[in-house]
Amino acid sequence: MKPVIYTRGQALPELLKQRILILDGAMGTMIQRFKLTEADFRGERFSDHPKDLKNNSDLLVLTRPDVIRDIHEGYLAAGADIIETNTFGASAIAQDDYGLGHLAREMNVAAAKLARAAADKFSTPDKPRFVAGALGPTPRTASISPDVNDPGARNVDFEQLRAAYKEQVEGLLEGGADLLLVETIFDTLNAKAALFAIDEVFAQTGERLPIIISGTVTDASGRILSGQTVPAFWYSVRHAQPLAVGLNCALGAALMRPYIQELNRVADDTFISCYPNAGLPNPMAETGFDEKPEDTSKLLREFAAEGLVNIVGGCCGTTPEHIAAIRQAVEPLPARSVQRGFFYKEAA
Repeated sequence: MKPVIYTRGQALPELLKQRILILDGAMGTMIQRFKLTEADFRGERFSDHPKDLKNNSDLLVLTRPDVIRDIHEGYLAAGADIIETNTFGASAIAQDDYGLGHLAREMNVAAAKLARAAADKFSTPDKPRFVAGALGPTPRTASISPDVNDPGARNVDFEQLRAAYKEQVEGLLEGGADLLLVETIFDTLNAKAALFAIDEVFAQTGERLPIIISGTVTDASGRILSGQTVPAFWYSVRHAQPLAVGLNCALGAALMRPYIQELNRVADDTFISCYPNAGLPNPMAETGFDEKPEDTSKLLREFAAEGLVNIVGGCCGTTPEHIAAIRQAVEPLPARSVQRGFFYKEAA
């Protein structure tokens, strides 16, 4: 494989060799804390929109940017090195469900600008902060039939996914993202469409950003939803030469451990990321979440002490309190060593 020459985020490879980096936590469950109404999601601009918009979290970058800014800054204050844009569902495919597919690019630009401003506010020469452009899986799957009676049926194809992801990537680059995060992958064919689109945009623009690829093991089978084991998943996306590969969502840290160990064994030529769930909101729990910050941080410290990870953070249910505890827990530990590498280089 040819050396990777980055035009943005050039400092990341060297930083990852020196220490474990901290990714931020959940966006969706943090938004729920604000108890926003339909009117909040609509704002003035979409007051007459014919479809309900409540819970369209990605739209808030246009209608309630103050909420998203507050969440970003909370994670940065907690010590996050990398924050994700609020674009998990900001693809035309996902936004079509709300009748807003035509605004996908605008959402991605606005989200990246919000995150960029927050990261720049907290960056220092000793602790730079980075913006990861988040690309979610979309609510459709290219590999699995939505109809149990018709295994050949599909509600999306590769070309539709490629076009939607390409639009997202273009918007994220325009807004100022430092790297791209293809995350919560439950269907590798969807991920391949995203990676194809990313490469297409890179070829057209001359940009070359670090990529993190993060899959989701959905249950004790140890497979992602479309059927691949963790090693098979890695080998099918390795061609993208990602800065890091990892797992997120679906499982808490305790259940994720064997799959991170498995990924660590096969992906010895890249860095490893891990951001597990802390649980979904639980009104019966005093904190509102199932797993307390000290629980998640203890487990991720064990991962770090075992030499399994280079990037850690949180997915559903994690808060700035979780991220602060994780940072404190892993900060004294050395970074996981990468035996071989893709020969990361800075742009000339």
